[in-house]
Amino acid sequence: MPDPSSWLHEASATAAGGHVRTDDGGLSTALASPLAAHCTGLRPEQLLAAAFASCLHHAAVEAAGKITDEAHTVQVTAEAKLGRDNDGRYRADVHAEISSAGLSREQLADLVAYADRLWPFSSGDNSRHRLTVTPAENGRH
Repeated sequence: MPDPSSWLHEASATAAGGHVRTDDGGLSTALASPLAAHCTGLRPEQLLAAAFASCLHHAAVEAAGKITDEAHTVQVTAEAKLGRDNDGRYRADVHAEISSAGLSREQLADLVAYADRLWPFSSGDNSRHRLTVTPAENGRH
């Protein structure tokens, strides 16, 4: 674990009464429950997909800067699924794809590998979640 003084940023969020709000108010939305179909709002898998896409995007942008000097853009698309094991515990399955205009297929593969090493969620840890990170099918967005 890093020295506490080396953390770049921190944030908190509170979920209660069918609503979630970040400490700065940047995100404040109603929540839908996977256990209560009548609820409206964002579902946990939507929030999970958004969080993974956002975090991986920052790592991918940093990785892209190490791969090439060419101007390009990076896009991350994440799909999250939630389910239950036979023992009733929730599991997550997240798949993220990275695309970038201006990179060759080989550069994109290098970017994906580098970004997957940078961000704090290893695609090799399958304890209670499965996470895969791959280049986008067409390599560009």
